[in-house]
This record gives sequence, structure tokens and C-alpha cells, in this order.
Amino acid sequence: MNSDSDLQIAGDILEVQHLLQPAREHPSTVSEFVGLARSIAADRARWAGIVQYDSASRWYNRLHQGPGYEVWLLSWVPGQGSGRHDHGLSAGVLTVLEGELTEHTERGTRSLGAGAQRSFAPGYVHEVVNDSLEPAVSLHIYYPGLTEMPMHPSQSAPTAVDAVPA
Repeated sequence: MNSDSDLQIAGDILEVQHLLQPAREHPSTVSEFVGLARSIAADRARWAGIVQYDSASRWYNRLHQGPGYEVWLLSWVPGQGSGRHDHGLSAGVLTVLEGELTEHTERGTRSLGAGAQRSFAPGYVHEVVNDSLEPAVSLHIYYPGLTEMPMHPSQSAPTAVDAVPA
């Protein structure tokens, strides 16, 4: 036992639902945007009937706009991806609502199943792809609202041909 503190917390505090604060009408901190994303994700009636799937391109719809932020709903059929990009001056929260997505960053690859959340700062470079055999749906909150999405060259691993000196 740690004698420096009277407080001992076992487990993940986010699993103790009665301790979570309800989402504010107009969030202003990262944790409040995460809370907003969780509350929208839990309100399936708010988004499930809107979702469409497009095999030609990723489908997206602005679900909500508040002072200084936007909430977007995206669908991903198998094989669709975002390309390697950042979000300019916007920070954000990505929440997987249904299915599974894969996030690729310079630090590695992460599988994101339904309920998974990622928050990121401005300038964060990643690529999101639906590598599964089923469609996926995700929720994205950008603050401030998304004004640019600069694309970056792909970071693919060198092949045996690439590794041979010319």
C-alpha cells in the first residue's frame, strides 16, 4: 500500500459509469469532447438511421456543429481508407461506433473495435483504413472545426526490390 496517499483506485474509472459527468452542451476540453463522443455513440437513434454506405467513396455527414467544433459521422466499407493525413490546426476525437478500423501512425498500427476512442492534437499524422470484411461506422469531433486535411506521402515498408541498391 502506498503510504503517500489515502486514495486507492482499482480498475478503470471510466468503467464506473455513475462517476462520469454528463456531456456539457458546449464542451471546451479534451475530456469533455471525449464525453460528448461517448454520449452520441450511446444514443444510437441519433445516428444509426442516417448512415449510408458508398462503395465508390467514403460517406460522411456533419451530424452536429457547436461553437468552435464539428461532429462528423463516417462510414467505411471494406478496403476504404482515409489516406495518410493530418487535421491542420484542429484537434480531434475519433470513436468507432460499429465494426473495426485500423489506424496506422509512425509509431505503429492499432486495431480499433467498436467503442474504441482516440484523441489527437493538431498536426497528428495517421491513416485510418477498414481492413475488415464488414462495414464500419465512426464518429469524429474536430475542434476547432475542420478547415483542412493535408495529405502526406505513404510510409510503406521497403520491398526487397526497393532495398537493392541501384
